[in-house]
Amino acid sequence: MNHITQILQQAVCDAVKELYDHEIAPSAVGVALTRKEFMGDFTVVMFPFVAVAKKKPEEIGIEIGSFLLKNEKFVTNFNVVKGFLNLEIVAHYWHNFLSQVLDNQNFGYQAAKGARVMVEFSSPNTNKPLHLGHIRNILLGWSCAKILAAVGYDVVRTQVINDRGIAICKSMLAWQLFGDGKTPISTQIKGDHFVGDYYVLF
Repeated sequence: MNHITQILQQAVCDAVKELYDHEIAPSAVGVALTRKEFMGDFTVVMFPFVAVAKKKPEEIGIEIGSFLLKNEKFVTNFNVVKGFLNLEIVAHYWHNFLSQVLDNQNFGYQAAKGARVMVEFSSPNTNKPLHLGHIRNILLGWSCAKILAAVGYDVVRTQVINDRGIAICKSMLAWQLFGDGKTPISTQIKGDHFVGDYYVLF
């Protein structure tokens, strides 16, 4: 969203210069995503311009919104709620933007941060069968790792292979008592199911 944010900041600066004959830096223009309960795509805060315009925030919002609607092709509508100017962006802006970045496989990637993070997934229970929930955890973990890598982190992916604790002890004891030397191969049962059966049997 940095691209459209910068465009909006500069457009508001132009509006303040034209309407109130005052220069402001783009960084002084607060832009945020519009809250879901209001109409709009982006919201610009009007309160910082009260001292310059010497008007109420609502009036400033209407004047700047009208200026942007008239002079900026990417603004298709606006509304003002208590000093917050909500702007609607024309649909073809997003179409054009997506067309420009569609073939850029490095779009959104950031420079290396020089920091390492570890993402641990999915670390299934070694004494119970795998199921659909494990696939969900794998996809979530992998996605988190890819996102962190894209924003510049050196990502280490790992999972905990841990067969210690009372659960495996229960499975082992049940196998010793009732297993009669059976193995996953001799019973033609998958290893995780084999161990899980003895866990249940305990």
